[in-house]
Amino acid sequence: MATAAKTPAPLPVSIADVEAAHMRIGPSIVRTPTLLSKTLSALTGAKVYLKFENLQFTAAYKERGALNKLLQLDDAARSRGVIAASAGNHAQGLAYHGARLGIPVTIVMPKSTPTVKVSQTEGHGATVILSGERFDDAYAQALVVAEERGLTFVHPFDDPAIIAGQGTVALEMLADAPDIDTLAVPIGGGGLISGCAVVAKAQATPIEVVGVQAELFPSMYNRINGADLPIGGDTLAEGIAVKEPGSVTSAIIREIVDDMVLVSERDLEKALSLLLQIEKTVVEGAGAAGLAALISNPARFAGRTVGLVLTGGNIDTRLLANVLLRDLARSGRLARLRIRLQDRPGALFHVARIFDQEAVNILELAHQRIFTNLPAKGLSLDVECETRDKAHLERLVAALTAAGYEVTPVELA
Repeated sequence: MATAAKTPAPLPVSIADVEAAHMRIGPSIVRTPTLLSKTLSALTGAKVYLKFENLQFTAAYKERGALNKLLQLDDAARSRGVIAASAGNHAQGLAYHGARLGIPVTIVMPKSTPTVKVSQTEGHGATVILSGERFDDAYAQALVVAEERGLTFVHPFDDPAIIAGQGTVALEMLADAPDIDTLAVPIGGGGLISGCAVVAKAQATPIEVVGVQAELFPSMYNRINGADLPIGGDTLAEGIAVKEPGSVTSAIIREIVDDMVLVSERDLEKALSLLLQIEKTVVEGAGAAGLAALISNPARFAGRTVGLVLTGGNIDTRLLANVLLRDLARSGRLARLRIRLQDRPGALFHVARIFDQEAVNILELAHQRIFTNLPAKGLSLDVECETRDKAHLERLVAALTAAGYEVTPVELA
């Protein structure tokens, strides 16, 4: 006797939940634009739409889920308040909307959290508790405080109300650009992609959903694919640097997300730089992950109409400057050349004359006479310079070599 096929269990979040969330939060969030990028489309070989969630008041999509959760609390829970563990965008969104609604918000952060993030969260009216050295320590302390004070714990991603709120991103995207056939969505804990996938699969023509994780933090990739890739390191995409993905989100992703790709730090840097140069918009590392996927896997997305979510724009300005300068160096517009010279009068003048002839701007010079394996009468000269492009740099190196100089470019890692 044949056994009847099992009906899949219903997902913890439905399209109706996401639509209800949008009705609930719509009046209090920014309906961010979804715009076609002609330049990025030409660059990647896909038709690329961008959803500018970095234009939310707190500069990140996270406030959608936080607000949806807050609006569903009963009066007693509202009066007692809520608590969360976060050192990033979840803290900002929860603090901002909690203050706006008159709901007390407590945020537990690791002691290592940068002062600027603590100040920003307190500036939105939240009470900040610094506890432990790692996020896991802060998370555990938040649960303890929630129990002691009767506060509602608001998880950053593993909560159906949070997931439904984040799914409103895709609801707006597809309303503005109905020709999208693929979504490339960053994955940290999985809240955003879970909500977006629920929306994508509810369309008349189901849309492919591709998750994107940083190579250094492939936690969801490991869980879904049964892999054991190492997790940890200093990633530019700190917003998706999650060691333990959610159980609710994992179940949704396993069921309805079509694929996952991993992106390198170099591609994240390149994508962030391109978004600033081409779209004139600032994103954090996690916000550039979708574009990084297109850059690193062009054949995977070629000919598709792809929606990318620029998830947030909260990036340290010094880090942003470093990324942009590194990108200039990789493109050949900034360079450091190590030139071997003889230590005698006029040596620097003759080298500088070649830079002048090739119209290359010298930014910085550094002589090395002591810490070198050159003969005592030799020296090493490091020249930081600015060129128009890689071809211009190559002409300079050729001119220096033709003049008899030994030239070694100092490469980025």
